Amino acid sequence: MSKHSKVNLWGTHGSTILSITLVLWLLGMLMMVEYHSYRQTHDLQEQITFRLDLAPSVDQQAALDLKHQIEAISYVKHVDYISKDEAAKIFVEDLGDDFVDFLGYNPLMPVLMVNLRADLLPDNQSDIIGQFKQDINKMDGIEAISYQENVVSELNEIYYKVSWFLVLFIGLLLLLSVVLISSTIRIALYAQRDTIRSMRMVGAKVGFIARPFIQRGLLYGLVGGIMAAMLTVGVMYLFNNRLALNINLSEHYLWYAGIAVLLVLVGMVISFFATLSNVRRYVRKIDYSE
Repeated sequence: MSKHSKVNLWGTHGSTILSITLVLWLLGMLMMVEYHSYRQTHDLQEQITFRLDLAPSVDQQAALDLKHQIEAISYVKHVDYISKDEAAKIFVEDLGDDFVDFLGYNPLMPVLMVNLRADLLPDNQSDIIGQFKQDINKMDGIEAISYQENVVSELNEIYYKVSWFLVLFIGLLLLLSVVLISSTIRIALYAQRDTIRSMRMVGAKVGFIARPFIQRGLLYGLVGGIMAAMLTVGVMYLFNNRLALNINLSEHYLWYAGIAVLLVLVGMVISFFATLSNVRRYVRKIDYSE
């Protein structure tokens, strides 16, 4: 093989891998945005606090018993007990004046502050809140339950608007990835059309002709996927350092690894089917021309 042919061959390989890498990198970035939008919604839902006002007849021991009873509920994440004295202290710190000395008594009631676990599907959080309210209403000693209901509904609405937009965009980009990777591999195979013709002329079967090209296509997808995964993780790391987004946490590493593996698999699967279909197309053209 001449030096010029080697340069053209490596140029074809490099451009093919680069094209696959860029397409998969965009796909990986959208997956990261979707994942972190979900995580942010999940964390915000768990930060919503439910205030349970206790009846005046409930003493400290009964309040602690209620606290343990609520903590035993599977979808409850955390429960804090705030006594009358603690509530007064918090109120004084916020208000700046000691209203207890002014009134001569403490009018505040002890409360329980509850945080619920967020469901895997944010929309199911409304069902969990409904079940929680039913369970609380069955307990004696709790006069009222209050929380920011408008925040819950707005949070779900914002998440689903963003989520559906990203899912639609990811789907379109995935379809575009199939088209672009297929076109890129078709161009790479076009440079080998004489080799395919020669192999077919001597009676080679489609499977035999396709095997080396499929192996090369899988290699394209593997290398492109690995490079796209490295680019995606590198950009997320850069964003974390520059913008202090707190996204480079150990709790995310498993999901990052999953997205990286998915990018490699997507690249290899698309490359496999694109190579196989294009080789078959070339073989059919050769058979038809004969």
